[in-house]
Amino acid sequence: MTGLTTPVLLHNGLLIDGTGGEPVTDGAVLIDEGLVRWVGPTARLRLPALPVPARRVDVQGDAILPGFIDCHVHMAAPGGALSHAEIAAMPLSLRTFLAAPRMKLTLEAGVTTARDLGGADAGHREAVESGLLAGPRLLVAISMLSPTGGHGDFRAAPDSGGNDPVMGRLADGTTECRKAVREVLRQGADCVKVAATGGVWSPTDQPGDDGFLEDEIRTITEIAAGHGGRKVAAHAQGRGGIINAVRGGVASVEHGYEIDDEAIDLMLERGTFLVPTLTTANTEPDPQKAAGPAYAKKKHWQAVARRHIPHAVARGVRVAMGTDCGIAEHGTNLRELAYLVGCGMTPMDAIRAGTSEAAELLGLAREIGTLEPGKRADVVVARGNPLTDIASLGEPANIRLVMKDGVVCKNLDGLTV
Repeated sequence: MTGLTTPVLLHNGLLIDGTGGEPVTDGAVLIDEGLVRWVGPTARLRLPALPVPARRVDVQGDAILPGFIDCHVHMAAPGGALSHAEIAAMPLSLRTFLAAPRMKLTLEAGVTTARDLGGADAGHREAVESGLLAGPRLLVAISMLSPTGGHGDFRAAPDSGGNDPVMGRLADGTTECRKAVREVLRQGADCVKVAATGGVWSPTDQPGDDGFLEDEIRTITEIAAGHGGRKVAAHAQGRGGIINAVRGGVASVEHGYEIDDEAIDLMLERGTFLVPTLTTANTEPDPQKAAGPAYAKKKHWQAVARRHIPHAVARGVRVAMGTDCGIAEHGTNLRELAYLVGCGMTPMDAIRAGTSEAAELLGLAREIGTLEPGKRADVVVARGNPLTDIASLGEPANIRLVMKDGVVCKNLDGLTV
């Protein structure tokens, strides 16, 4: 990373500020002391708004956008073909070392904030905050809470020993749920993840199976809310589990593949977000690693997602960007935007899903998600016009410049900053 010692003015760009307002041709962003100080058309910038020693950086007509936010990643997972059993067998130190290059790839793809929903711990977050590791600003869930036999139960055989606590914390009934959520909060969780349904890769259940029931989920959400207003994300693929999760008070439904009108009505009523993780839903499973039932499950539920998610979009469910990178390939995060457009969103709305809407879900809208004065200077410069070619953002080679808190983290073309 390269620190900035003087104010910087990015100008001559197509400014897309994340609010959903009209893009600004020849837009500019003034960055000073890690914050956005001014934003708008270059022609309106007047002294004393522009400090005398400010460096002017001509972005040559490319897009200036807020740093993107991925609300669903797994830095501890490889983003390719590796079984949960293999991950569980790794020493924790090796998992941490392997996560470091994945975090850097994510940042260089244009993601300046990410929510890790299982695998990364408080140490990963603090390593980024201290500058020890290059990566997006992290919110961590520590580990997914799951009922016995649920999506977080990765014991391969019925008589297996203890479950890997990094992959899933097992709890049954409201009493055990209270203890489990308090434990991840004690370990520094910024948010909580629960298994409201089974999953594709878990060995003993199906995505349509219920996981935690409504009373268990409500117990977890109430305790999380009482600890600094922490939010709960629900892994929920089948319709029954989606409904249980929403009624139980979760902030977001992750995946939501079998979402139907009953679930949509509830989500609209309560303002629940959908994080559809279309990147993993469009990742072809490896038949060598996902042989037999797992391969069939993956293919079936990918088709279910493609049928149901567009209907939720059409009905106006709030969507925040999340990719499930870790299951999908790391560093491909912004491909999610094109998949969202493929489900009926406009390019501008897809960008908002990855910026201002995601910031709202994470409770960080006062700090990040838009380019507005006083907010953190998380900025991406990308080639071309994503409003006419949204897929261009999904190619990391098109992400020319990434700044986080005003610090240059990627400068592909040697822009003078």
